[in-house]
Amino acid sequence: MKRTLSALTLAMGLALAPFASQATTAADIKSFTLDNGMKIMVLEDASIPNANMYLFWKVGSRNEAPGITGISHFFEHMMFNGSKKYGPKMFDRTMEAAGGANNAYTTENLTVYTDWFPATALETIFDLEADRIANLDINAKMVESERGVVTSERSTGLENSNIRALMEELKGVAFRAHPYSWPVIGHESDIAAWTLEDLVQYHKTYYAPNNAVVVIAGDVKLDEVKSLAGKYFAPIPAQEPPREVKTVEPLQKGERRTFIHKASASTPNVMMAYHVPATSHEDYYALELLAGILSAGNSSRLYQSMVDSQLALEADTYFPMSFDPNLFYVYAVGAPGVTAAALEQELIAQTNRIAAEGVTEQELEKIKNIKLMEFYRSMETINGKANTLGTYELFFGSFDKLFNAPEAYNKVSTADIQRVAQTYLKRANRSVAVLAAEEEMDK
Repeated sequence: MKRTLSALTLAMGLALAPFASQATTAADIKSFTLDNGMKIMVLEDASIPNANMYLFWKVGSRNEAPGITGISHFFEHMMFNGSKKYGPKMFDRTMEAAGGANNAYTTENLTVYTDWFPATALETIFDLEADRIANLDINAKMVESERGVVTSERSTGLENSNIRALMEELKGVAFRAHPYSWPVIGHESDIAAWTLEDLVQYHKTYYAPNNAVVVIAGDVKLDEVKSLAGKYFAPIPAQEPPREVKTVEPLQKGERRTFIHKASASTPNVMMAYHVPATSHEDYYALELLAGILSAGNSSRLYQSMVDSQLALEADTYFPMSFDPNLFYVYAVGAPGVTAAALEQELIAQTNRIAAEGVTEQELEKIKNIKLMEFYRSMETINGKANTLGTYELFFGSFDKLFNAPEAYNKVSTADIQRVAQTYLKRANRSVAVLAAEEEMDK
């Protein structure tokens, strides 16, 4: 879960917004790997006197096991709470004193730390990151303090967010074997049970340099980055590679359902999930465009059929990037007086309609234009470039795949959209979660 952005972060974002950085080609990306296995990618971009460092750690909730669920997210908190050289709260203070800011987030697949700073502070950032990688202070007092924060975050989030409550229950129904079945924040009993030994071993294994990809972009020079990486990151020893996630979710052979009772729910919420392949699969772009056709903007199918008609207050899709086969989500929040059954019926009708009839060329061109605009916009700033480079390196197997993304979007046809709808958005592959104040009974 992302940390709250500081005022300084927001200010830096606003300051950078008017400036478009230089165009980027695959030849502009330089990469090298240290002897300890840490891969570092560098993009020299002197359009503004700033730089960033994005550290992609290949650890998320998929790397956990029953008994230690949520531990990946916990380290997102712990990594800011003190190490050998920089004590508690000193990471943020030192970075801010140098004119920088940071954030972090944890997903099912990754934990990512993002640092933004004036280019003159590059060595300070290397020093800060190396210290908490090599010498994180995992002490009992700080662990108990942050354990309480995470426990509160979990309970408050489930109470305040119907979508979060729905997704947690739906994942547990849709997945019977794969670790995607539990929430990123973890199960309450596991949060309470982590031991210091669990934490020390997890950090040693997953925060090893051979388990990271680092992207540095901005007003930097490759030789300078190599020198600083050799000074600060190279001495950190590699570790035995983490265990592979070998579990393959068995084929779902029939619809699964769950009901969540929430007395405070003023209207019903319905969420459906369909098993789909990993991001590296050839169907990724067609599925992403399908999600957009269903939910992107006021002319999308779900908005017109459900929100415009006052059947729903909100209707949307969610299609996360993923190392392993995951879920394609469709959900709606009912308008006052609308039943869960009516919401579910319309969500299914819209997905079935695309499978049966396909989509128009006009719909497909519209969503291609939207996705391409989003893609090019992400590549306008050094922060967007760093995040996109790391994302493609990890989810698509190589950063250079991002330069083929426009072509990949453009190659998708209306027949491809209909085919993936027929292949994946079918009843036997569907799980359904309903959240309401009371369960509707058949009459």
